[in-house]
Amino acid sequence: MPATTTLFRTARPVFQQSVSRTVFRANFSQTGRRFASTTTQAGEAAQQSFFQRMWNSPVGLKTVHFWAPVMKWAIVIAGITDFARPAEKLSLTQNGALTATGLIWTRWCFVITPKNYLLAAVNFFLGIVGITQVARIAIYRSSQKNLPAAVESEATQVKEAVKS
Repeated sequence: MPATTTLFRTARPVFQQSVSRTVFRANFSQTGRRFASTTTQAGEAAQQSFFQRMWNSPVGLKTVHFWAPVMKWAIVIAGITDFARPAEKLSLTQNGALTATGLIWTRWCFVITPKNYLLAAVNFFLGIVGITQVARIAIYRSSQKNLPAAVESEATQVKEAVKS
């Protein structure tokens, strides 16, 4: 029997709607019975520890569905550290891409099967960080357009003085 079949069979009770009710499933095994109750499997799932359930889950510790969001938090943390950078040094296209990526993938995390709430959370925060950075850039650029001509000429004189 392939290992993936065993994995899915042991993980199935974790995702059933109700542990207490009797759930019937089609069973075309050698027993000749067409329907078999899965309440015994559900009872076994209730006795498993949290670590065992996470280990055997389709979005558990040994799958990419767990580790990809964990690693993606590094991008969110990098975006948060950019809050300390001046807005003039931030890239609008890069932060716009982070915003779009975060918001689009947040939606997809609720559409795909199995639903991956950990990935949805990291993408949501990635979108929030991106929105914040895009707002900072927009505010900075709009404030630069509203500067009087005298201030701009003085700024260019100071820049030339610093260069020389």
